[in-house]
Amino acid sequence: MDQVAQIIAETAKVAVKETADAPPPQFTGAVEWPVEASLGKGLEGAIACESQIGYVDGTKGWLIYGGLNVFDLAEKSTYEESSYLTLNGKLPTRAELTEFEKKLKDYGAVPDEVIETLKRLPKETHPMAALRTGVSVLGCLDPNADEPTVENEMEISIKLVAQLATIAGAVARIRKGEDVVPPDLELGHSANYLYMSTGEKPDELLARIMDVALILHIDHGMNASTFTTMVVNSSLSDMYSSVVAGIGSLKGPLHGGANERVLYDLNEIGTPDNTEPWYRAAREQKRLIMGFGHRVYKAYDPRARILKPLAALMAEKDPEMRKLYDIAIKLDDLVSTELGEAKGVFPNVDFYSGIVYTGLGFETAMFTPIFAVSRIAGWCARALEYLADNRIFRPRAAYVGPMSADYVPIDQR
Repeated sequence: MDQVAQIIAETAKVAVKETADAPPPQFTGAVEWPVEASLGKGLEGAIACESQIGYVDGTKGWLIYGGLNVFDLAEKSTYEESSYLTLNGKLPTRAELTEFEKKLKDYGAVPDEVIETLKRLPKETHPMAALRTGVSVLGCLDPNADEPTVENEMEISIKLVAQLATIAGAVARIRKGEDVVPPDLELGHSANYLYMSTGEKPDELLARIMDVALILHIDHGMNASTFTTMVVNSSLSDMYSSVVAGIGSLKGPLHGGANERVLYDLNEIGTPDNTEPWYRAAREQKRLIMGFGHRVYKAYDPRARILKPLAALMAEKDPEMRKLYDIAIKLDDLVSTELGEAKGVFPNVDFYSGIVYTGLGFETAMFTPIFAVSRIAGWCARALEYLADNRIFRPRAAYVGPMSADYVPIDQR
């Protein structure tokens, strides 16, 4: 067992012990349509579809892909295998995985037009906007983009899993004025993404940590960007347009952009000794402390559990990283102690991921694209699953405006 696998196995044991008394997951079985539901703002409580792709149990702090706990996948699987599972609903045989890995490598290079377009964007362009643009150009160049069959869109999905990593790597290099690094066919998907982003081939440990980070973000229920992707695809648009929309949704600071803001907070705190004064001031000002709390989880986010010891590994490599990690540990302890049991507020996936990403060599602005490079498999899987029995999304709004206003001529207003 490698070092990272051992850390994850030990973390999983702690998680199981801490949640032993929590209620078991509530699987309700098949949904009877139409569903009666009490809806909250932001469609909270709504059931949009049935799915076998993934499940989040917020009470126990469980995350499941296709029936498999994310702790097991992070410990034993690879991003390629976990992506196959998400897209196909089952773990691959050795032959199927070999074929899937070969496709990812064959599709990895992107057309020159994509790279040239990225180079023409203003230097201050947000990396997620650049990523969105790159996928849009890909769609324009694919003659099969507008064939909305499950078979065709599955093949496009595999292309996108491969090519989004290449585009994100190119964006990282172009932002720094450095040469774009093409994919290396000798490297696995996660190692290749790290190589294309930093220009340096990672050692075995860094490649493994990158792989775990991508596995942890593949799917997470009906989140905003996943739902956005599904809504667009339900109109029988095309998978590229659907993913462009998903990237746009993920870009927001209330979704994927939160991990950037966590690192800004840690740097603002500055020193471990300033952690508690900063926290008390933030509470007094009713300031939102990024990286804590979750719409679904009322227990410690399993992804944060796994990333926390990986962040500790990163901290061993650099004194500056050690300072950030020490601040994070103190802040985690303060928030979890005061708000954990009382309000179910614990670290979420964004809290420790920024430390891990910094240790891997990414600049802060590139954190959210990492999220997209992983989540592309989940976006496409959910869109494909829904496409098999498609019905365009068409919710209603509760109209609260006037019903019989009189038209007033413009010169009398």
